[in-house]
Amino acid sequence: MNKSVRRYHERRGLKTGASADVIALGLIVLGLIPALSCQSPQQPEEGRKAAYAQVIRLGKWDEQSLNGVIRAASQIPDPGERIGYISAHFLGTRYEPDTLVGGKDIKETLVVNLEGMDCFTYLDYVEAMRLSSSLGEFGGNIKTVRYRGGKVDYKSRKHFFTQWKSGSPENIRDITRDVGSALTASKDLNLKEDGSLYLPAIPVKRQLVSYIPGAVIDDAVIAKLKTGDYIGVYTETEGLGVSHTGIFIRKDGKTYFRHASSKTALMKVADEDFKTYFADKPGIVVFRAK
Repeated sequence: MNKSVRRYHERRGLKTGASADVIALGLIVLGLIPALSCQSPQQPEEGRKAAYAQVIRLGKWDEQSLNGVIRAASQIPDPGERIGYISAHFLGTRYEPDTLVGGKDIKETLVVNLEGMDCFTYLDYVEAMRLSSSLGEFGGNIKTVRYRGGKVDYKSRKHFFTQWKSGSPENIRDITRDVGSALTASKDLNLKEDGSLYLPAIPVKRQLVSYIPGAVIDDAVIAKLKTGDYIGVYTETEGLGVSHTGIFIRKDGKTYFRHASSKTALMKVADEDFKTYFADKPGIVVFRAK
C-alpha cells in the first residue's frame, strides 16, 4: 500500500507487532486502574480474566484530572457543545498512527492511548467521553463506540468511519443530506481497485455513502453545521468512504476543522480554518450526536 493511502484513508491503524510489544512501550495494563475497569455488560464476571488484553497510556493526564473533564462535560446539556468542550482538551496532543493492536493473526487488545492518536481514534475517545459521566463509564463506552456490540475483537471493530455510527443504541445519526445538496456513491468498503483488500480477514461490504461535494460547500451549508458535528472527508478512492475525520467547531464568529493532523507542519490535534481546509477536498460526510 502506498504511503499516502496508509496514512490518510479511513481504516483504523493496525499495529502489526505482537501484543507483548505494547507492554514494552510502557503502556499500563488497563485492569490495574480500577476506574477504567470497564463497567459494561461485556465485563467478565468477578474473579475471571478478561478474554482480551487491556492497555492504556494516559499521557499528560492522571485519573483525577481526566475524571474531572468527563464529569464537567456531562453537565453540558447540548451533545455538540459537550463534544466541543471535550475535544478542546486534546488540542496539541501528538498525532500517532497505528496505535490499535489486532489483526488477522494478532489478538485484539483494548487500547486507550491519550498520549498520541490518529484522526479516528481521536473521535473514538471524544465520543466515548461524551457518553460518559465518569471515568469508569468511559471504560465501558470506549468498547461500544469502537466495537460492534461492545465485543473487543478485530472482526467486530468498526474499521470504517462510514460504519462508525452503527450500534445499539444509535447515538449518532447521518445528517449529510439535511445539511446540503448531497450525492450518493455506492462503495464496496475494504475492496481495492486491484481486487485486493485493505484489511485482511475483514469482509467487503457494499454501502451507500452520501456526501456533499466540495464545490457546493458554501456559507449556506456551513451555517447548518453545529459545533461537535463529526466530519468525514469524502474520498473517491475505491473501497473507502472517507480519507480523514475530524470535528466541526464554531467559536468567536469563525469556523474550524478540529482534527488529529498528520501534516508535517502540525502532527498534532489542531484547529484549522474550515473553509480553507475544505477548499480542495472532494466533499464531506456529516454525522451528528444525539
